[in-house]
Amino acid sequence: MICKTYSTPLILTILLLSLGYAVNAQNLVKNPSFEEHNKCPEELGNIDEDVPYWSRASNGTTDYFNSCSIAMGMPKNFNGYQEAEFGEGYAGLYLSAPNNYREYLQGELEQPLVKGNKYKVSFYVSLADKSNFALRDIGVLFSQNKSKEDTRKVIKYFGNLRDNNHSSFAEIRNWMYFGNKAGWTQVSTTIIAKGNEKYITIGNFRDDTKSQMNRVKGVKSAAYYYLDMVSVIPLPDEYPHNDLKVNKMYVLEHVVFPSDVHELNEEAKKELDLLFVQLGKDTSLYVTVHAHTDNAGSSDYNRELSSKRARAVAKYLLGKGLPKNRIRWVGHGGDQPIAENTSEDGKQKNRRAEFMISNGAFESRDSRISETIFEDDN
Repeated sequence: MICKTYSTPLILTILLLSLGYAVNAQNLVKNPSFEEHNKCPEELGNIDEDVPYWSRASNGTTDYFNSCSIAMGMPKNFNGYQEAEFGEGYAGLYLSAPNNYREYLQGELEQPLVKGNKYKVSFYVSLADKSNFALRDIGVLFSQNKSKEDTRKVIKYFGNLRDNNHSSFAEIRNWMYFGNKAGWTQVSTTIIAKGNEKYITIGNFRDDTKSQMNRVKGVKSAAYYYLDMVSVIPLPDEYPHNDLKVNKMYVLEHVVFPSDVHELNEEAKKELDLLFVQLGKDTSLYVTVHAHTDNAGSSDYNRELSSKRARAVAKYLLGKGLPKNRIRWVGHGGDQPIAENTSEDGKQKNRRAEFMISNGAFESRDSRISETIFEDDN
């Protein structure tokens, strides 16, 4: 029997959320804020039995907290103090602990994901008060089948998922998000479905040697996180170049760089997200990124700056999940202007990034074109 202990404020919250989803899109996650529960939690690591549609993906002891409990209550519990962001319950798990100990949270979706479609994944996180470390990366894995790895250590999915035909994977990376103990922060990413994924698993898929951590004030040598309101929402196809042509140069309209800058801004990332969607729909498509500068600076300096710009674009797409063998990049310096460099407007147009599509594989090799991302970028 499923218990639903909804307070009046929670009922209002759920109604508002439901209206928001009805207007925008359906959240595919069942029991997204852990309000439905089979029984009031009374012991550690019992989320499989306590909460419908949620389970552990390994032998780690992922926890469930609810205000109905004394032993596993909220807002006060064994790892600190935190009110729920939604309703009366939330999950808790160690994303890092000594000797590669890890915990994972696995949830069920209302329906399988559709191949090639784009989905926004989000959830709320809060670092527990007693944690001595904060993570940089939290991974999200989508799979066709429910899994239970026979381990209490890291699940080694990271690094081999990008060519996996049955799973989709992304990492959310941000120090600011994952070091917040005072309250909750919503984090999000997007994924392209491989097709038929029915389960979502959240956790740290990096071992101790690859996990990036900051030391924070706490008494436990670990990173323990509370987690609330998980959502997976279908997104519309918004990319303007839906029918990509081979050997045609496309300008990335929103990937423009200020003078002497190679970092991507948020508008640039949004456009690259849409390009990633298109590349995910057809795995036979390969992409070469081209970047440029204006005429300010020496030829050698501009060639290096444009290479950094092209690399930044390629690195971002790789971070989204594009396989390494499907992308390369080259910087042209200021040798290929599309506007006069006599005005600031013309110079801005020349500080651009472009891409060209190849079908099946890259047809030729060019010593100017880079095809390798350094290992520290993984």
